[in-house]
Amino acid sequence: MKIYTKTGDKGFTSLIGGTRVPKHHIRIESYGTVDELNSYIGLIGDQDIDAHDKEVLKQIQDRLFTIGSSLAADPERSRMVIPDLNMSDVEMLEAEMDTMNESLPALRHFILPGGSNVISFCHIARCVCRRAERITVQLAEESTVDEKVNIYLNRLSDYLFTLARKIANANKIAENQWIPRV
Repeated sequence: MKIYTKTGDKGFTSLIGGTRVPKHHIRIESYGTVDELNSYIGLIGDQDIDAHDKEVLKQIQDRLFTIGSSLAADPERSRMVIPDLNMSDVEMLEAEMDTMNESLPALRHFILPGGSNVISFCHIARCVCRRAERITVQLAEESTVDEKVNIYLNRLSDYLFTLARKIANANKIAENQWIPRV
């Protein structure tokens, strides 16, 4: 099977269901950004972090693939059965954050990204996640998007911020606090 099809050479691509849309279509932007986010999650998982966090990141990648498939489907024409995103997926992120926060100092300042490569990767992924959320919120204004997608992306950006803090704390890396100059 060849990886290239040449069907996108003129700037159009197909959604699941067969609808052809321009490659700059907001639906393509939405699942493309989720794919970019998934790649950054993989990059974080490739770092020297604890095994539990690696496993959670694998679960997140699976859920992001589900989200990407959902966003890639034409809600009017697709007949493909796509796995469901469940509120339990959101609750898993919340439970992970609650557990991490138990050992973290209280957050009293905004945190500037940085401290180590893996911490920076978490912050980059958080920013990409926020962009994915903004795009899917916009898509939902004009088309069908499962509301759990935006909830999940919102929670995931919080999870990535908390993971960055956990990694800093575990490695005794001082958080880069933003102290506004007055």
